[in-house]
Amino acid sequence: MIKKEMIAMLLAGGQGSRLGVLTARVAKPAVAFGGKYRIIDFPLSNCINSGIDTVGVLTQYQPLRLNTHIGIGIPWDLDRNVGGVTILPPYEKTGKTEWYTGTANAIYQNLAFMETYNPEYVLILSGDHIYKMDYEVMLEYHKAHNADISIAVMPVPMEEASRFGVVVTDENGDICEFQEKPEHPKSNLASMGIYIFTWKALREALITLSEQPNCDFGKHVIPYCFEKGEKLVAYEFNGYWKDVGTLGSYWEANMGLIDIIPEFNLYEEFWKIYTKNDIIPPQYISSEASIYRSLISDGTEVFGEVTNSIISAGVVIEPGAIVRNSIVMQGTVIRSGARIERSIVAENCVIGERTVIGEGENIPNRINPKVYSYGLSVIGENTVIPPDVRIGVNAVVTGVTDSGDYPGGQLASGEILDKAGVVT
Repeated sequence: MIKKEMIAMLLAGGQGSRLGVLTARVAKPAVAFGGKYRIIDFPLSNCINSGIDTVGVLTQYQPLRLNTHIGIGIPWDLDRNVGGVTILPPYEKTGKTEWYTGTANAIYQNLAFMETYNPEYVLILSGDHIYKMDYEVMLEYHKAHNADISIAVMPVPMEEASRFGVVVTDENGDICEFQEKPEHPKSNLASMGIYIFTWKALREALITLSEQPNCDFGKHVIPYCFEKGEKLVAYEFNGYWKDVGTLGSYWEANMGLIDIIPEFNLYEEFWKIYTKNDIIPPQYISSEASIYRSLISDGTEVFGEVTNSIISAGVVIEPGAIVRNSIVMQGTVIRSGARIERSIVAENCVIGERTVIGEGENIPNRINPKVYSYGLSVIGENTVIPPDVRIGVNAVVTGVTDSGDYPGGQLASGEILDKAGVVT
């Protein structure tokens, strides 16, 4: 029988609805980040850097691009005969097909996969956070405290604690109380959604709670184990960790990469971030181009001006075009004289000549202000914008548009133009 000390189960099936049109046709963990990466590259790289060579990736929502990106795990050295990376979508069972209905339900439906490896410990991860963590150090902490469950936590400002699952600990780091998004938090130690379980404790809890609707780790499994008397400990993490679940936090995390001394460093030799690298030509920077404090990926051609921006592979920025404080994803073309300010432009778009995006008053989005705010203009993937139009702040455009879609040649701040039928 195969025996692994610890395997990882990576939850990557979420829609990420707060990222709006960026996740209309792609799972959140497959969204581009930092020019050349995708969000899932970070937990996968953490696994291989931590010596974990068996990872189950649980997918569900719009998995095609995510599956293609992961493949057989070659970039992360996870193409193994024993272990490696395994994609785990929901599948048909006798008499019925069950979608994953909660984080713990998804893990429960893959008990057979975990039993194949007979692990001593199971590491539960989310596929949508940006951070570097040595899970081996967390496992040593788990063993040293003789714990049944270790929960990775990090201090957050007290006024933000109600957004998280919060743990209260004693002087030994043992958890004496767990609050799920409490109105009045008793602690500022927020759960990061990273857990190490002893296999026995995890298996028993999942089987016992198998009939629980929408079974979730924070709402059901952790409270159940706590009430049962299992030993829960908090592993405090003080490094960089970012939940890029909103357009604002996603934009900020990307912009943080181009700080003079970035809080999150992509260039550390001892903790590399691995990704699937396409075979593409080198970047070309013309003599008339102007670039200041930006990340420019391979295959990009820059003839215009780029300032404080993240530019992905294969982007073309034509002469006279200006991109400032923005994220431009793979394969997009910014035509001559266009001006992009504080915007997120998704993959394979065409921005017409002299078009201006991100100008005007910072008005909340009229249809979905919770998602489309932060003073950002968002252009969905495969969008075409004609020449000579002006698009306001907190505005959204998706699909192939023409000049007739812009009365008076503009889309006002806070408006949505959805020709792709993806905005909810």
